[in-house]
Formats: sequence, C-alpha cells, structure tokens
Amino acid sequence: MQLNRLVNFHKALGDKTRLRIIALLKDGPLHGQAIAGKLGLTAPTISHHIAKLREISVIYERREKNTIYFYLDEKKLTSMAEAVLTLGSEAAMDMPAIEDAEKAVVLKNFIDHDGRIKELPAKRKKKLIVLEYLVEKLEIGKTYPEKELNTFIKQYHEDYATIRREFVMCQFMYRQNGQYELNPKEMWPL
Repeated sequence: MQLNRLVNFHKALGDKTRLRIIALLKDGPLHGQAIAGKLGLTAPTISHHIAKLREISVIYERREKNTIYFYLDEKKLTSMAEAVLTLGSEAAMDMPAIEDAEKAVVLKNFIDHDGRIKELPAKRKKKLIVLEYLVEKLEIGKTYPEKELNTFIKQYHEDYATIRREFVMCQFMYRQNGQYELNPKEMWPL
C-alpha cells in the first residue's frame, strides 16, 4: 500500500512554523508579508514554509493584482489528517461520498455495454466516478510499470495517457520512477 503521501503530509506538518501558518490562514487568506509580520519571521522563511505546505496541497494561492494571497484548504487538511485514523478500516473504505444511485446514472451515461468508456466526462465530479470505476479493477498494493498500466487502460479507452495522468492528478494513484501504485482508498477524492 502506498503510504508515502500520508507520511509526507505528516512530516510537513511536523514543524511549528507551518502549524502557526495554518492557524493564521484558518481565519482567512493572507499575503506573505502579512504572515511574516504576524509571526515575526523573514519573507524568505515564510516562502520556504509556504512551499512545503503547497507541496502537500493544504494551501493554495490566488493573485490579486501584484499580491499573492494564501488560502487554507480545510477540506483537504481534514481529509488527510483523518486518513490515518481510517487506514485498514473496511467500513470506512466502503462508505461512498456520492450516492450509489448517482454513480449508477453517471456510469450508465459514460460506460458502454462492454464496460468501455464512451468518453471521459468534462465535469470533475462525473470524471471522478468514471476514474474510480477503472481503478477499482486494479489491485491495491501492486506496483504497475507504466507499460502495464497503459495496456490495462487501453482495454477501456484509447487515450491511455490522459487517463493515466488523471489517476495521478486526482490522487487515485501515486507515480514514482515510471511505477504506479494505488493510493489508500481513504485518499481517493470520492
């Protein structure tokens, strides 16, 4: 099972300056100079810590004219923090975030009678349902070389490169050195 993302998440939060930044952003967005001023640190120090928090996707940024504001992604922070509590819990892994009836409708619209994908949905929520349909056919704990994963995806859709990339971007899979592995189900977006 791929636990590197979970370990990296907790390592990144193992710094009191980063925890203080999260506490500040919980009250609303701030720009780097404001964070530096409130914490009594230099801008380069704040930039370093912001980069670490961005790597684990708990903060994101928006530019307003010449100023970049940092926002806390509380939903992501909560789900990653709670993931450790649900590891190995069969009941937690089986709880769908989207109703089964809704999933069935989406799959009926985008999957043909042979089980192949007619087209990849443009809307994120529907795309996640279709991607989950595919990754559930893969084996948890198994490492897939890129070529083997491509062959698997080609059974369901000809654009294997896009789907493979979506697996990683949507956090269904983890990629390292051309090897792919499923993330724990509690890290999946659905």
